[in-house]
Amino acid sequence: MSEKRRDSKGRILRTGESQRKDGRYLYKYVDANGKPQSVYSWKLVATDKVPAGKRDCIALRDKEQGIHKDLADGISTSDSRLSVSELYARYTTLRGNVKRSTEAGRRYTAKLIAQDMIGAKAIGSVKPSDAQEWALRMQDNGYTYRVINNTRRSLKAAFQMAVSDGWLRKNPFDFALNTVMKNEVNVRTALTEEQEQALTGFIKQDKPYRRYYDEIMILLKTGLRISEFCGLTVNDIDFEDGVVNIDHQLLWEKGRGGGYYIDTPKSKSSIRKVPMSAEACKAFERVIARRGEPEPFMVDGYSGFLFVNEFGEPYPAHHYQEVLHRIVQKYNKGHDDKLPNITPHVLRHTFCTRLANKNMNPKSLQYIMGHSDINITLNLYAHASIDNVKAEVVNLIA
Repeated sequence: MSEKRRDSKGRILRTGESQRKDGRYLYKYVDANGKPQSVYSWKLVATDKVPAGKRDCIALRDKEQGIHKDLADGISTSDSRLSVSELYARYTTLRGNVKRSTEAGRRYTAKLIAQDMIGAKAIGSVKPSDAQEWALRMQDNGYTYRVINNTRRSLKAAFQMAVSDGWLRKNPFDFALNTVMKNEVNVRTALTEEQEQALTGFIKQDKPYRRYYDEIMILLKTGLRISEFCGLTVNDIDFEDGVVNIDHQLLWEKGRGGGYYIDTPKSKSSIRKVPMSAEACKAFERVIARRGEPEPFMVDGYSGFLFVNEFGEPYPAHHYQEVLHRIVQKYNKGHDDKLPNITPHVLRHTFCTRLANKNMNPKSLQYIMGHSDINITLNLYAHASIDNVKAEVVNLIA
């Protein structure tokens, strides 16, 4: 009968266990993928003392217990050694065929992950508290709640893949961000009718900015996304049927190799025909009459853009962001009734809210707005003004 192996304290070592000459304990095993693996510890059991000058650590047999549980559940300990950055890269690689704008967003997310210490951390060692501390570090580094939450959602999806593949037991990013930090995202609110009139009236009489009057009116009276608006061509305006055909969007990518490009709309629901009101129709007529015949400018097979600069190049979305910002600044300098921050999306939101307040059928409103989810449309009814709510109550009671 062979003699049992013992450690330096005379304790019997189990199968797979051994003790090195420096006193450190070693456990060898084969993981769920059939790969040989090893773990180390300065302690055999939790009550052992760590040698002087060495960091405290988890006892070897406590590690073994976790390993045996992982093996019983089919968890791959070797795959759990992937770094968080490597996991996110694998996740995005397996989910290709995305829009160019999504690819740019993924590159940005990968950069955010890599620049924090969590990017190099093994996924199997990431605890929920680590994920929450990461969010707080992001906040300390000046990132907004929206950016942090978008990144958290991406990490949650990547870690969920690891859980589904049997690399991990739990998803450390499966938490609500508002339980860790205050949601300071400014909720977009629609312009009041008074604010809308103040904005359009000011633009109409202001010499430098009145050339944008028709563009602002079209955004207010069609509810188009700014990328859909920028991509409009002469052929997209159907005056006979009184609709605007939306089947593409114009986007701009920064950096080397960037520039204008055409993409499909945000979702299949975004391909639609938007009815033109009389005001919108007249604004389009003025834009086309004023446009003349600029030099041909083509982007991915599209030409004849409606809203162009002096070189015949279409204005990108950020141009209108800046114009609206400057208009509001100028207005607020000379008026006591200040306008809020206005973006192209606020104009879209205003259009949608107006129709919601007039009790348009939600499904019709969903179609016009190009919302893929009816809940997005229904949420607009939460922004109805108190005056409209009071009027509804009076009418229903009467």
